[in-house]
Amino acid sequence: MSPNNLNKKKPFGFSLFWMYGLIILFIFGVYYLDDNVVTKEVSYSEFEKYVSEDHGITKIIVFTDKKEAEGYLTDSLASKLFHQNSYKPGDGKSATVITDIPSADKLDSKIDEWRATGAFSGEVKYEKSGQFSTIFFTFGPIILMVFLWVFLWRRMSGGGGAGGSGGVFSVGKSKAMLFDKDNAVKVTFKDVAGLSEAKTEIEEIVEFLKNPKRYTDLGGKIPKGALLVGPPGTGKTLLAKAVAGEANVPFFSMSGSDFVEMFVGVGASRVRDLFRQAKEKAPCIVFIDEIDAVGRARGRNPNMGSNDERENTLNQLLTEMDGFGSNSGVIILAATNRADILDKALLRAGRFDRQIYVDLPDLNDRVAIFKVHLRNIKIDDSLDIELLARQTPGFSGAEIANVCNEAALIAARHNKQTVSKEDFSAAVERIIGGLEKRSKITTDEEKRAIAIHEAGHATVSWHLRYANPLIKVTIVPRGKALGAAWYLPEERQITPSQALLDEMCSTLGGRAAEELFLGHISTGAANDLERVTKQAYAMVVYYGMSDRLPNLCYYESSGQDYGFSKPYSDERARIIDEEVSRIIAEQYERAKAILKEHSKGHGELADTLITREVIFTEDVERIFGKRPWTSRTDEIFAAREEADKDKTDNSAHPDDSPVEDVKAEDISESKPAAEQPTQTPPPVPNDLK
Repeated sequence: MSPNNLNKKKPFGFSLFWMYGLIILFIFGVYYLDDNVVTKEVSYSEFEKYVSEDHGITKIIVFTDKKEAEGYLTDSLASKLFHQNSYKPGDGKSATVITDIPSADKLDSKIDEWRATGAFSGEVKYEKSGQFSTIFFTFGPIILMVFLWVFLWRRMSGGGGAGGSGGVFSVGKSKAMLFDKDNAVKVTFKDVAGLSEAKTEIEEIVEFLKNPKRYTDLGGKIPKGALLVGPPGTGKTLLAKAVAGEANVPFFSMSGSDFVEMFVGVGASRVRDLFRQAKEKAPCIVFIDEIDAVGRARGRNPNMGSNDERENTLNQLLTEMDGFGSNSGVIILAATNRADILDKALLRAGRFDRQIYVDLPDLNDRVAIFKVHLRNIKIDDSLDIELLARQTPGFSGAEIANVCNEAALIAARHNKQTVSKEDFSAAVERIIGGLEKRSKITTDEEKRAIAIHEAGHATVSWHLRYANPLIKVTIVPRGKALGAAWYLPEERQITPSQALLDEMCSTLGGRAAEELFLGHISTGAANDLERVTKQAYAMVVYYGMSDRLPNLCYYESSGQDYGFSKPYSDERARIIDEEVSRIIAEQYERAKAILKEHSKGHGELADTLITREVIFTEDVERIFGKRPWTSRTDEIFAAREEADKDKTDNSAHPDDSPVEDVKAEDISESKPAAEQPTQTPPPVPNDLK
């Protein structure tokens, strides 16, 4: 925030509570801050004594309607009756005493006696006290009760407005936030990088609202709803924000959990209120984020009564989206990353006509996302954005934003003026592996075991065709890991079986190196064994890549699972276990064979790691030579070199080939193989683990 904004004073806003406070202060001032008169209540006999014996009353006021009399005291008598802190002669105050009288007539005759004896010679007045004080004391309690009731009503009703702050009386109101041209959202489609296919479909909906005649002339109808589906962090909610910023129609936004409440019937009531408001402002767009909170498939737990309220809410939502009543002009947008658990009735055509899949960004999309998040960051001129995109395969848009922010923080921590390539590399390592823990105590024996383990991974992966190209290996503890290896995975659309086997073999290279060169094994390979076991099960149970069980898949893609029963017999489960054990054993022996063949190079790598604690691609290439296989990354580099050569010759080059002239050894870090499966296998059910 700028200093000018800080110095600006907020405008004074009138509130009804100010009026309440002023009334209370006025009453308090009238009855408790009136310091000009001090009063004391006395008995009638004392009042007579003050007049007849002390001659201390100078004036009498008789209140005929209350049978009271007030007498004004002389300074001498007032000094005796009141403490000096309350009354001092000459301070301008008046002192009085109040008493109850039998009747005005009896007091009048008594005053005549006092005048005859000379005890009283002052003024006598007859008045009625039915003025403000009487009215207040008579009706004051009633007024205060009414005031308190109104105050509590306003508090419980959340201000009395629909969709207000949510009290007892507005619990059934919709909590949707309304965005229109008066409170415009600053996000537009220009702020959404990548996602070209998803943006095309979303932009078509916005274009229909802006120019419906273009479509209706041909007999077309706008989709009633669109469901954004994809992994977390890919930009589903950001797309919805862009729609709110681009559309010139009212935009209602709320979360699926806003429908859920502890009171029975509240969820359905909020759905009705939401669509009532939407129909009043049609044409408009309604966005429901995380719709899986209310749209879960019905009947999953028929014995659990707690689900009745959620199912009633879903039933009302289904009716409002495409029921018997008219719902024209209201377009529903929803987002979820758990589409497999949604109710089938919610996904049918007529409710959500389109399912837009927002996938993890590919290389070109990551370049565009980096450019968006680097707008406000002071980057070094030598920073290669395309290289950053290659170093972050599998990163979502949210993770890329985190990388950019973390790099800026690292640069500021080192008092740099700009953010350089090294800062981004450190940020990627920080996000993937955690902070370096150089203070962690490791013995020389442990350090050597870690070096041999990591060198085993590097050696085996270097000599396998489909293994990911090595970028960096370190034995510096980072996060929970004692060592780590960074690779540059190839972004394949489909993965052959040999690629899966090569990846398993390179993963087992660390355990194989321990057995061969240390003579014993350790717990350091626990994560490697977990990954290999799950991948072997996926090959047998999901991908049908087993010799004994070919072309079989037991994966339930609908998310319904299999309950307490397996989709195969106990005999088939035994065969699955045998096949998994066979695949892992074969790749383990294969890794040991590669290590035996290149034991000398492995020893040099391990010694280098012990000495320097980190090795890069050029170190492995110096020991083993260049890899005999050309990876997809090498093809990209070669294409870039050819493109630079063509530019030198002033020849044309297509704009859609964003390649960079970078040598393999210039790539410093990338995501480790543990975080970057080239093809993510389906999750393994608990009965298969």
